Amino acid sequence: MQEKIIELKKQLDGRTDILLVAVSKTYPISAIEEAYKYGLTDFGENKVQELLEKIESTSLPINWHLIGHLQTNKVKYIIDKVKLIHSVDSIKLLAELERQAIKKNITVDVLLQINVAREESKYGFYVEEIEDALEYVQQLQKVNVKGLMTVAPFVKNAEENKDIFTRLYEIFIDISKQKRDNVNMDILSMGMSGDFAVAIKCGSNCIRVGSFIFGNRQ
Repeated sequence: MQEKIIELKKQLDGRTDILLVAVSKTYPISAIEEAYKYGLTDFGENKVQELLEKIESTSLPINWHLIGHLQTNKVKYIIDKVKLIHSVDSIKLLAELERQAIKKNITVDVLLQINVAREESKYGFYVEEIEDALEYVQQLQKVNVKGLMTVAPFVKNAEENKDIFTRLYEIFIDISKQKRDNVNMDILSMGMSGDFAVAIKCGSNCIRVGSFIFGNRQ
């Protein structure tokens, strides 16, 4: 694993502005603790139950990220336990995050998940729905949108996703030029084990990498 992490950091070419989220879903806590030992501090989980179990089973000061689909009825369990929720995909979810954040008197940082490729099998706002979501966010008190996230289509050649990544980068830059309450375009989360190099070239500053670090999932 150490060699993999060294190789990954080499591919990042010494760039410290890129947030590396190690996707630890389905891997045991021992693998997370080993990766932490080699300098990784941010870990992403897809499922709320698995995330909560892992938080309970380690005392390490890990920055946890929720990167999978979040159901509204699960918000209350994780809202005060994660650094960032990458997968906010509906106004209904934004409303529940606001409600639970007010209850706990905390501010929650999120990314809007954008379904750039309009894949029916994936969650996320379509590009034409982003404006309504941002308008809604401006009315909230306890939710901060820190950027955008996408899950690109699964392709054999990562270069095929170049247009998807470039489109979202353009949207990210466009929004960052606007002045809106509760909206700061700090994080552009795109790129996974198979296509992170292409995503970075297209402007990503946050990659979500699992199998590249931990090996193939069982």
